[in-house]
Amino acid sequence: MEQPTSARPAAPAGTSRRTVLCCAAAALATAGAASACSTETRAHQENTGPKGTIDLGDPEAVPVGGAKLYRTERVIVSRPDKDTYEGLSAICTHQACVIAEVEETEAHCTCHGSRFDATNGDVLHGPATAPLPPVQVAVKDGRLTAVRT
Repeated sequence: MEQPTSARPAAPAGTSRRTVLCCAAAALATAGAASACSTETRAHQENTGPKGTIDLGDPEAVPVGGAKLYRTERVIVSRPDKDTYEGLSAICTHQACVIAEVEETEAHCTCHGSRFDATNGDVLHGPATAPLPPVQVAVKDGRLTAVRT
């Protein structure tokens, strides 16, 4: 006797159910809409937060060897040593939620559980697969600033 086969084709490894459903719905609506589901970074690019120079305040608020979340400004700033500041976007690359918290050097997105290294943006735990992109930060006239274009 022949074994029944599944009518559903298998999704590529690493593809989430949400991605499959999103793309299927978009494909049914219009052929061109399916491209909206093709990458995680599209939502991130559309939701990066304030543009221009953003005043983050006192640079001493960022601990040496740690990182600080500026949630409203959507920026994470790390401070590897006394005189160096590095910035990252605080928008999760999975579904564009704002990072909820930073503990020491780990950034947590509570929407779906993604975790990132707050010093370099690397993904530590999915579902996100793309790292947090860099944001230019500087200390000028005693104030920490971020520049987003």
